[in-house]
Amino acid sequence: MTIQAVVFDVGRVLYQWQLRQLFSKIVDDEARLEKLLAEVVTEEWHFQADQGRTLAEMVPERIALYPGFETEIRAYATRFNETIPGPVPGSIELVEQLHRRGIPLFAITNFGAEFWAGFRPTAPVFDLFDDIVVSGVEKLAKPDPAIFALAESRFGHDAAAMLFIDDNPANIEAAAECGWQVHHFNDSPTLEADLAARGLV
Repeated sequence: MTIQAVVFDVGRVLYQWQLRQLFSKIVDDEARLEKLLAEVVTEEWHFQADQGRTLAEMVPERIALYPGFETEIRAYATRFNETIPGPVPGSIELVEQLHRRGIPLFAITNFGAEFWAGFRPTAPVFDLFDDIVVSGVEKLAKPDPAIFALAESRFGHDAAAMLFIDDNPANIEAAAECGWQVHHFNDSPTLEADLAARGLV
């Protein structure tokens, strides 16, 4: 089926995301930094925010478990934008090309609601998007098929007529099982080649 819309993931597709980017600024001891990232403020724990838990729930709970890391846990909550060092090279330019071609743009992102509220105003590229499904707002996170069903109903196109772009293989597999066309993102040149082959750029 002809592509009628392109749907992006945000983290590691449009914008870089690295917890280390923040914590390397505030933790001088390498062993402490590695323990922090491996055990305390992990991507697995952060996923609770993506699923809709609030920082008011998560932060005190984590501090109770790791009182020696209270400073770092609080920094996670208050300085999250510093985990996002900038756009993925080339990706924003592809969004702009698609927009100039008149291709409807959407996003499905695993992003905590509070973190999204703080990050969205810093990223004007999202003004080009017709709608964005944010997992923390909806309390549904990829790869749950329910978030793809919600997105399909909101975006107004059949799943088979939308190209979904994500860096996470589990999310790509889930979208494909829901009938979406998919691109497993590795880098923007590869994505550009796929978009060109589909006649989109």
